[in-house]
Amino acid sequence: MERELTLELVRVTEMAALASAQWMGRGRKNEADEAATNAMRTMFDSVCVNGTVVIGEGEMDEAPMLYIGEKVGNSETPEVDVAVDPLEGTNILAKGLPNAMSVIAIADKGNLLHAPDMYMDKLAVGPRAAGLINLDDPIEKTLETVARVNNKRIVDCTVMILDRPRHQKLIEAVRGAGARVRLIGDGDVAAALATAFDDTGIDICAGIGGAPEGVIAAAALKAMGGDMQARLIPEDDSEYQRCLSMGIEDPNRILTMDDLVRGDDAIFAATGVTDGELLKGVRFRGGELAETYSLVMRAKSRTVRFINTVHNLKYKPHYLLIKEK
Repeated sequence: MERELTLELVRVTEMAALASAQWMGRGRKNEADEAATNAMRTMFDSVCVNGTVVIGEGEMDEAPMLYIGEKVGNSETPEVDVAVDPLEGTNILAKGLPNAMSVIAIADKGNLLHAPDMYMDKLAVGPRAAGLINLDDPIEKTLETVARVNNKRIVDCTVMILDRPRHQKLIEAVRGAGARVRLIGDGDVAAALATAFDDTGIDICAGIGGAPEGVIAAAALKAMGGDMQARLIPEDDSEYQRCLSMGIEDPNRILTMDDLVRGDDAIFAATGVTDGELLKGVRFRGGELAETYSLVMRAKSRTVRFINTVHNLKYKPHYLLIKEK
């Protein structure tokens, strides 16, 4: 993959973020997601890749665009796998809460796990703890390891967990070990990514979330030198068979970083929609101007770029304004 792709991908997440940000706090998550998806798909027509969506908005009969298997891009080469979430955190955007983002990850063809849309148990850490974690370890042992390599006391460590009843035992175990818990309503890509940046204060992301989001998060962590382990959780025989049909021979085994994102290269881009630990959300500055905050990372070079952009919406032909009442 050419390094110029990094900036092309940022343009795609920027447009999706701009389109969905208009719906912030309006309580209409479906409209926000549709706006982000339309904008992202349209902008993909300008990207010089021959891409196949492997993580997207659903199966072809479930999603009108950015569906699994859809071809995107306007070039014959490079051939890449594409994982997208045009609006990660539809519920939190609808409520005006933090950490909604537009995200993309790409890797060479065949290098992203084709994860079915089901639950996945995940454990994510930053670069210092890479290679030192095991999903089957008690969270207390993981905390000891991460605290040691991060030069912290366990009482100063923070674990980010989705606020769900299924995580009550995990939450109690973290608190029992003396660490701090940061509960989030949605947005587990942002949560996993936060472990790779010291200034977020997040040391571990743990718990059960969506499998597609897990692959996107793994691509982001690979670009930072972080680590992630995961295990799919089929809830019935049909989901188990779905795993087998997608080439996952043993759905119950631990998936390492190299299972989730193969090879030595991946590119991840994100643009904030609402304010979060890493990125500010979209700012509408009045008139025709809007401001976005993005980051883009490449695993091969471990380069991380934060990009602050001012857009003149008058010159964004695919940007559709919400009509005034």
